[in-house]
Amino acid sequence: MSYGNDQAADSSWVIVDTDSHITEPPDVWTARVPKKYVDVVPRVGIHPKTGRRHWRVGDVWYWPVAGAGTSQAGWKEFLPSSPWEYDEVDPAVYRAEDRLRRLDEYGIEIQLIYPNIIGFVSGALLPLGKEVATLCVQAWNDFVWEWCSADRRRLVSMAALPFWDIDASLTEMERCVNLGFKGVLFANKFEKIGMPSFVSEHWDRVYAAAQDFEVPINYHLGFDSQEERLAEDGGQRSAVRDGTQEAREYVVKGIDAFMTQPGVLGRLLTSGICERFPNLKFVSVETGFGQFPFYLEMLDWYWKQYNGSKILPLLPSEYFRRQCFATYWFERSTLDHLPLYPDNFMFSTDFPHGTSLSPGPCGGTTLTPAEYAAAGHSVLDPATRTKALSGNAAAIYKLDLTAPVRS
Repeated sequence: MSYGNDQAADSSWVIVDTDSHITEPPDVWTARVPKKYVDVVPRVGIHPKTGRRHWRVGDVWYWPVAGAGTSQAGWKEFLPSSPWEYDEVDPAVYRAEDRLRRLDEYGIEIQLIYPNIIGFVSGALLPLGKEVATLCVQAWNDFVWEWCSADRRRLVSMAALPFWDIDASLTEMERCVNLGFKGVLFANKFEKIGMPSFVSEHWDRVYAAAQDFEVPINYHLGFDSQEERLAEDGGQRSAVRDGTQEAREYVVKGIDAFMTQPGVLGRLLTSGICERFPNLKFVSVETGFGQFPFYLEMLDWYWKQYNGSKILPLLPSEYFRRQCFATYWFERSTLDHLPLYPDNFMFSTDFPHGTSLSPGPCGGTTLTPAEYAAAGHSVLDPATRTKALSGNAAAIYKLDLTAPVRS
C-alpha cells in the first residue's frame, strides 16, 4: 500500500476507516420495491423552486442529491458551499469501483459503509406506513450488500433496522447477519420522533438479538426528525453560502452536535443496559475522542457521590472499557491521551461528508488520510497506534486484515 509520504507500510499503519457513507444513487429504492410504491419511496425529482434534483420522500422534498453536507469530499470550495448534482462530486461518493480506487489513494485498507438518507432522517419513512417504511429499509440493505460486492473484504456494510417494528427489526437483523453484515445501525435519539429512549427496556429484544448474533450496535451522530431536517435545509440549499454570520452558526452548531455525544453515552453507561447485556458491543460513531477521558472521569466522580454502587456493580468507565467504543478522525493534540483507553477508540474519515478527512478545502488539509494519520499518530506507542488505526475495528467487526499488502 502506498501512503504518499513514504511512511513504512508495516502492520501498525494498516488503516480501517470505521465511518464512511454512500451518497445514494437515485434508484436505490425505486428499483427495489414493488412498482405500486415507487411514487412514495425515497426518489429523485426536480425541485419546483430550485430546478435541481432533490430527494423526495412521499410528498416531502429534502436536500439536493449531492447537497446538505453529504458529498463534499474534495469539493473545490470551503464550507458551507455545497455541490448540487452527481456530476459535480467525486464519483467515489456513489460508485463502488471508484471508492476502492480512492481507498488505495487514501491509504485505507478497509472501510465501513453507512447510509445517508435513512441514516439521518429515518423518521421521514414513517409517514409512508410501517409496511412501506420497512420495505425501504430492506431495499437499502439489499443495495449496500450489492454495492459492497465490489470487494467484500474492503467494503464492509452496516445493516439498517426498521426500528418502528421490533419483530421486523429482529427478522431483518437475522437476514442481514446471515448474509454477512458486520454490524447494525441503530439510534440514540428516538425521542425526537416520539419513540421510547434508546435506554428503555422497550429495545431489549433488539439488544438481546444483537448480543446473540455477536454484532455491535452502532449509534451514529446524526438522527434528525423530519421537521428538524426541513428546518435546517428548507427543502433546498444554495450553491454558495459564505456569509460571515452564517459560517459562525454553521461551525458552532456542528461542534455542539459532537459535544453532546458523551452525555448520550453517559445515559447508556448508567442505564443498566451494559449490565443486562454484558457481551454486547456499542459503538458511538462520529463522536471524537478528546472529550471522553474528562467526561468519563467526571461521570465516575458523580456516580460515586450518588452511591452508584448500590445501583450497578461497576463504575460507568468500567462498563465503557468493557464494551463501548467510539470513533475519531481529525484530532492530533489529544492523541497522547489515547493510551488511557487504548481498546475503545477507532480511526475514521467520515468520507464523503463536508467535514470528512479528505484533501481539499472542506477537509481542511492537503494530506491524504494515511498521511494525516502518520503525522498525528507518531506520538503513540506502536501497540496503541495499531489498535486505534485497525486492531480495535478488526476485533469488534471481525475484519480480515491478513490480505497481502498492495503496492
